[in-house]
Amino acid sequence: MEYRTRVVDAVLDEMLDELPAVAIEGAKGVGKTATAGRRARTVLTLSDPRSRASVTANYDLITQVPAPVLIDEWQLEPTVWERVRAAVDEDPASGARFLLAGSAGIPAGVRLHSGAGRIVRLVLRPMALCERGLEAGPSISLAALHDGGVTVTGTCSLTLADYVDEILRSGLPGIRTLSERNRARQLDGYISRIIEHDLPDNGVTIRRPAALRAWLRAYAAATASTASYSNIRDAATAGQAEKPARTTVDLYREHLTRLFILDPLDSWAPTFTPLKNLVGAPKHHLVDPALAARIVGVGKQGLLQGDGDQVSPTTATWLGALFESLAVQSVRVYADAIGAQVGHRR
Repeated sequence: MEYRTRVVDAVLDEMLDELPAVAIEGAKGVGKTATAGRRARTVLTLSDPRSRASVTANYDLITQVPAPVLIDEWQLEPTVWERVRAAVDEDPASGARFLLAGSAGIPAGVRLHSGAGRIVRLVLRPMALCERGLEAGPSISLAALHDGGVTVTGTCSLTLADYVDEILRSGLPGIRTLSERNRARQLDGYISRIIEHDLPDNGVTIRRPAALRAWLRAYAAATASTASYSNIRDAATAGQAEKPARTTVDLYREHLTRLFILDPLDSWAPTFTPLKNLVGAPKHHLVDPALAARIVGVGKQGLLQGDGDQVSPTTATWLGALFESLAVQSVRVYADAIGAQVGHRR
């Protein structure tokens, strides 16, 4: 698959000019390996038993091979993080030496140094609209708007149906190019892997997978809303007398956020403001609106016809909520590139 230039590419190149170690984090499938691999002379993939065995047998290997070194799926051998940190301490010279790519999850019970001052973290999100090749190029620069003095002009040829297609196609590079049926299979597998492998690998015991799926479906139905977690839980257990304990739901939510599957948007909270009644709760978003649409089970025609029940709706239709989530996904990519923060206000 041809590599598409990402907004984060320029950010990463700037970082690697001076920083010796960068950890690229994000949900599975966002393109961490492809983006990092373009900048590496040596790639050590720890999901490959041979590479993993070589590294565990000789932790100094990462300093003995040509740099920059990409250590892919580093969390499978967490002590590699400590060796990279030590290597930076031993030789703090500027310039790219190490790239670490992987999920935020590490095995339960493992405690690592934060890496502060040695390893800088960079979050990679799904593809923004400008990265998907939909039009010739963006006509508005968020960086220019941020600096001020720019007049907003431009046109867009995309229709509502085109935006629905983009919601459903996903911003995950390996999924969006598939046929509709295979894309659905991949999204289903993505969700199943989270429940059956990723959470257990992070020490979370899933006693009732069906209950977790129901909670994820309710969370997806709360996309772009500030629905309370009690409302989401009630929606997930409608008609059931027995509901999961709050501590159980909080544990799921904490780990799903650490794995970048949940990507809530905090509210804008200025220090001094005359505005009253600002909503302080975060808005709910999954890492990709395609996952939300798939979990709820509404397709293109259903979205265009207004189908899809919401939990505590803040938009007229669920398509409106997913469109907002698509916009938030893109704005976050652009904001990350200029060091800006994104929040919601209403």
